[in-house]
Amino acid sequence: MADPRSEQALNLQIHLTAITNPYEAIEEDSYAWVIEGKSCEGYSSSKTWSVLRPRAEEVSWHRSVWFKGAIPRNAFNMWIANLDRLPTKTRLANWGVNINPICDLCNTNQESRDHLFLTCDYALYIWNAVSRRLSLPGLRFQNWMELIAWTKTKNIRSPTTLRKLVAEAVIYALWKQRNNVVHNQVHIPPSVLFKDIDRELKNSITARSIKKSFKSLMARWLRRNCFFCDPS
Repeated sequence: MADPRSEQALNLQIHLTAITNPYEAIEEDSYAWVIEGKSCEGYSSSKTWSVLRPRAEEVSWHRSVWFKGAIPRNAFNMWIANLDRLPTKTRLANWGVNINPICDLCNTNQESRDHLFLTCDYALYIWNAVSRRLSLPGLRFQNWMELIAWTKTKNIRSPTTLRKLVAEAVIYALWKQRNNVVHNQVHIPPSVLFKDIDRELKNSITARSIKKSFKSLMARWLRRNCFFCDPS
């Protein structure tokens, strides 16, 4: 055994030399899986996972993001947006990136999360289209928490499941269009974007029509007076 280079190494060597070799032990070896000081009867993957990844307290917004029937990509994007972790221009500027923080969709205000998704003129056009489709007063969200609160309320025309589907579809579509403008310089009118949102919602509702919470959503989403129909 090499000479110890520290007092701790010396103490370890002394301890190891004092341990009886297993083959010289009188009793047979035994083992136990111990979690938080308690021996389990065999290995438990669920208990081990609970210790390695303890559960945090339930947050108030989780049902507005994660719900049965949500479109996975939209839900994931909504989760990141809810945590304000999307790389908007104001966040990039705060990180020290040399970038013009002005929103490319309206060319007026700085591109923060709440501006891009809630108060930008481009976004307001989309939310007005949603409000007309759901027979609601004009939607005006001053901040993100107002949007989350809106997804939790309901009326006879718009149950919470439909509101959450719509909110996630709008946020995803706006973020996708923002990236299309920033990276590809491709601009499309908000009316065209709403048609894409409308198509995605119809497909999503149709695919999940056997679910109890989705059975009546198509009738509630469709309206006879199409706001974006060609007047000609």
